[in-house]
This record gives sequence, C-alpha cells and structure tokens, in this order.
Amino acid sequence: MRYLSAGESHGPCLVAVIEGLPSNLNLDREKINYQLARRQKGYGRGGRMKIEKDQVEVLSGLRFGKTLGSPLTLSITNRDYENWKEVMDPYSPEEFVGEGSGSQGEILTRPRPGHADLAGALKYHQKDLRNVLERASARETAIRVAVGSTARQMLAVFNVEVYSHVVEIGSIQSNPRELSPEELQRLAEESPVRCADSQAETAMIQEIDRVKAEGDSLGGVFEILVTGVPPGLGSHVHWDRKLDGRLAGALMSLQAIKGVEIGLGFETASLRGSRVHDQIYYDGSNHKYYRKTNGAGGIEGGISNGETIRIRCAMKPIPTLYTPLTSVDMMTKKSLEAGVERSDACAVPAASVAGEAIAAWEIACVFREKFGGDSMEEMVTNYHNYLEAIARR
Repeated sequence: MRYLSAGESHGPCLVAVIEGLPSNLNLDREKINYQLARRQKGYGRGGRMKIEKDQVEVLSGLRFGKTLGSPLTLSITNRDYENWKEVMDPYSPEEFVGEGSGSQGEILTRPRPGHADLAGALKYHQKDLRNVLERASARETAIRVAVGSTARQMLAVFNVEVYSHVVEIGSIQSNPRELSPEELQRLAEESPVRCADSQAETAMIQEIDRVKAEGDSLGGVFEILVTGVPPGLGSHVHWDRKLDGRLAGALMSLQAIKGVEIGLGFETASLRGSRVHDQIYYDGSNHKYYRKTNGAGGIEGGISNGETIRIRCAMKPIPTLYTPLTSVDMMTKKSLEAGVERSDACAVPAASVAGEAIAAWEIACVFREKFGGDSMEEMVTNYHNYLEAIARR
C-alpha cells in the first residue's frame, strides 16, 4: 500500500490518494471524522483550531461504504482558505507589500529558527518563505490522520488496535500506574493533555500556561501502543523491511519529531543483557509463545514477536515563537527577529493522535505484504491460515 498527500496549510483543501487497499473493506466516514476531531483537541492549541472543523470527503474508490480495490481519494476542506484566497490563489499575480513581517499578504523573508523556512527556500529557490511553510506546516497531519483512519479500520477486522498517551511535556513527566493499553487510552481521552496521570496533567497545564505567557513553546514525549499484532510482520532479511526501522522512519517524518525509541530504547544502553531481553515461555493450552516482560517493545530482529508494540516519540518545541528568536532577513541580510505565524504553544497531545495514525498505516502496510489478497475476504482467510500454521510450530 502507498499514498500521496497534497495541499497547503491555507490552500483550498488537503488531499490524499491511497493505493493498495483491498476491496470490500467497510469504511465508515464518521470514524475518520472522529479521528480528525481527536487531532484538533489538546491543551495549548492555537486559534486555527477554532476555525477548522475537519470533515473528510471520499472522492473515489468507495461505493456503498465499501472499498472497490481502486485508488481511494480523500479530501479535507480548509475553512481558513476563505481568509487567504487572495494570498493563496493559484493564478493571482504576486502583488505583495511589505518586506518580511510575515503578515497576511506580505512576502515573508525572515526564517524561523528550527523550521523548514530557510533550508526549504534555499533548496527550492524561493524568495517568499510562505512557499515553504505552507507545505511544511503540521496542518498536513490532518490528511495523514484520515489516511491512518482507513488503516485502523482495516486493522480492526484483525483485532489490532492503536493507542497513545502523553508521558512528558516540557520538564513534567507522568508516572502512570501499571495500566492496560485500553485503560491508558481511556484516561488519555479524558485529559486535555492526553496524560493518564492526573497529578502530572495539572502540572503540564500550568507549565503550558506559563510558557505561553512568555511567548515560548513546549515539546514533550508521547507513547504509542499497538495491541493484537501477530508474530511475523516485518523481516530480518532486508534492512528496509525491518518493522522497527519502518515505524521509526515513518514517525520521524511527523513534523517536529526528533527522536523515536522502541521498547526500552535508549535505556538499554545502560542495562545488562539480563535486564533487557525478554525470556520466552510457551502456553500449551493456547499453543503460543509469550514473554512476561516487553523490553523489546514487541519487535525482535525487525519482526513483530506477538507482544504489544511500544513506541515513544520525542517532539521538539514548535519553532514559531510569539517572542521571536534572532534571524536574518533574506532580502537585506540584516539581523532581525524571525517571522511569526499563528501557532500553538504546545501540540504534543495532537501529535500523539497523528502518531497513532502513522503507526497504524505502517502496521497495515506490513499486514498487506504478509497476508496479501485483492479482497478483504481473501486477506482474512490468509490471516487465519497463518495463525493456524504457527500454532503448530
């Protein structure tokens, strides 16, 4: 499976074309919209979320609620486009005023430290940084959440579920009790910062308020849990088919993510092997191997081992600051304050929802590779045949 997304932050819409979904997958549009609504929540979000109410439209590949096996096209309208028509019109001549303040309708020439602005302008020979930031914006994650929701609905047929919760914002770390993924998700859904630890939640909110008042921003860490994944997805044979490599690479493509770890991750470097590796047992009544610990995070040798896949992602603070950092005007080469775009003080809770979608997509891709088939019926048959086969090993 693969997909291509398109669209700018303040353009008319965001679009994705998905190739490779099996036919006869029941696809519920309201389940996609539910995931889009989850992405728009989270304490610390900016004014854009008051404008948008993301809803998906299906333009091709679906009939009577079932996929056809042909490319599926999804679209999300940007409501804010009404306020940016003259600036973002595909054919209007360049009639800007001003010299880089970044206000609507003015050419933006002061790159923000930590953003794609400068590197993108140099690479694509752009004089107006808006030609870079519009596509680099995290607004693009809306369509990725929609794409991930189609994958989630396919995985649900096989009882695979994807959850997330925030474990750190700024210097505030959560200390949730030993809870099941389902319970962690329930508590996260009730929290404005998607944190399952109520004491840490209060401290996180206070820290976001404090930082926002100072014109600054905060990053953090979120954890993704994928349950119900059978052993055998991915491969040890080729470097580009290793499941952990694919998940890490995909999640690093999420805006502002600077680190990904699976299982114990970086902690393994300071522990002895006896503390890291998960001992293996066999359950004769259910004909399956299992582990009592999960330091590997559900993946060994690039292959899923049947345990819960556990991933943590580190997100840097958003680079748009209302107390701007020093930059250089690309036209005058003078040292000036960086440009300012409407932004969030903290988007870690929203990023965790986008992370779920990205993880779901990658897991769905390896599901398709492993179990094949042109239709859901064929894929389900192959899946059950495989489970019966490995139960005899």
